[in-house]
Amino acid sequence: MAAASSAVEARSIEMIPSRERHGHPKSQFTLWFGANAQITAIVDGALAVVFGADAFWAIIGLLAGNVLGGIVMALHSAQGPKLGLPQMISSRAQFGVYGAVIPLVLVILMYVGFASTGTVLSGQAINLILGVNVPAVGILIFGAATALLAILGYKYIHALGRIATVLGLTGFLYLTFVVLTKYDIGQIMFLKGFEWPTFLTAIALGAGWQLTFGPYVADYSRYLPQDTSERRTFWYTFAGSVGGAQWAMTIGALAGGLSAAQLGGDFLKNQVGYMGDLAGGGLIAVFIYLMIVCGKLTVNCLNAYGAFMCSVTIGTAVNRRDTVSRTARIAFILVVIGASVLIALFASKDFLNVFKNFVLMLLMVFTPWSVINLVDYYKVSRDRLDIPALYDPNGRYGRWNVAALVSYGIGVVVQIPFLAQALYTGPVTHWLGGADISWIVGIAVTMLVYYPWAKATNRAPLETIYPSEDTAPSQVPAS
Repeated sequence: MAAASSAVEARSIEMIPSRERHGHPKSQFTLWFGANAQITAIVDGALAVVFGADAFWAIIGLLAGNVLGGIVMALHSAQGPKLGLPQMISSRAQFGVYGAVIPLVLVILMYVGFASTGTVLSGQAINLILGVNVPAVGILIFGAATALLAILGYKYIHALGRIATVLGLTGFLYLTFVVLTKYDIGQIMFLKGFEWPTFLTAIALGAGWQLTFGPYVADYSRYLPQDTSERRTFWYTFAGSVGGAQWAMTIGALAGGLSAAQLGGDFLKNQVGYMGDLAGGGLIAVFIYLMIVCGKLTVNCLNAYGAFMCSVTIGTAVNRRDTVSRTARIAFILVVIGASVLIALFASKDFLNVFKNFVLMLLMVFTPWSVINLVDYYKVSRDRLDIPALYDPNGRYGRWNVAALVSYGIGVVVQIPFLAQALYTGPVTHWLGGADISWIVGIAVTMLVYYPWAKATNRAPLETIYPSEDTAPSQVPAS
């Protein structure tokens, strides 16, 4: 029992002490490549073609979006070794101890939404491997595996990322070979001319995909030694995330084009089965399904872990604690996984589509949040934090930070007229021919409002203030 307990990650929202730091930034590559080289990214790439882009221009647009969003995502990751803090705890320096709660509620909804849709796809893959036709079987098996790994935590999630990277590289190489040799790709390229609206939509799909990792990416670099190069952390994270996502989305764009040309089946109605059939069926298809399960398991663990971090960040803002027990950790994760499994089990397909559209609409909350966090860290406070004050509503950062909250609100609201979502299309979008540039507007306006205001009200100390003493894992209460 003790051994099992010791396998569970002891740390949660507190700063990781220097004596517990370990690893190399190359671990960020395998984790984020494995988390991105998966079936949902393939579907995301196919959507660019479904929305009307030519397959070639869809791939170029997705690449531009992944690069732009990946830069933001990797800049968040580079904060981890320096601060040793979870991403959303460090955001209290910008928003205040209570103010940081506001975006967290929507973040948790997004994580549960992505986890539920990922559970459906992975459940289909597990059922195809097992040869059963009962959806609940695959969903429950996948939910149990996600819960176990998310509870075990950081070390095991990184190990899963390495396995998913190996499987993803092998599977994606084979799928790429099949697509390029079995089909005449020229039949789906350059069928349409360049169109700004569909091209910008492809960019938004790629950028939006990367931005969703922002609220928890530093959680997986915070165990690296404090003297780890920010540059190396950035590039390993960027290469893994952008490389995995772009490869998957390129396959998706090609699959969407082939499906639209009625070659190889109907991708949009059966994404998992389509990829197995594309591989050639039989044992090769089983390997592809295994690759799909491992890739989705990696990212679902990140979603569950991230939702746990966000939940306890909300709770500890009220109770002022800076640690969370193992029992509470397990309970939080089981609730998150349970919610995603229930949605996957009982929601109709129509509901899932509506829920996914709702989740995609929530992406508008990440753009201004990322801008505020990055501008403060790199240009205003310049990585100087009063870490004990992050857990004290009466401390340096206070309960609410008006500059960040007002800038955040403006950054969200200003995007509404520019949205092009299934649930709402803004009036300006019609003038732009259907192009969604809301995230670009959100970045620009939030930066213009927040940066001068934050400079004038800078609360950062002259040097980083660290906790007076660290709590060793053995001292964290067991319940």
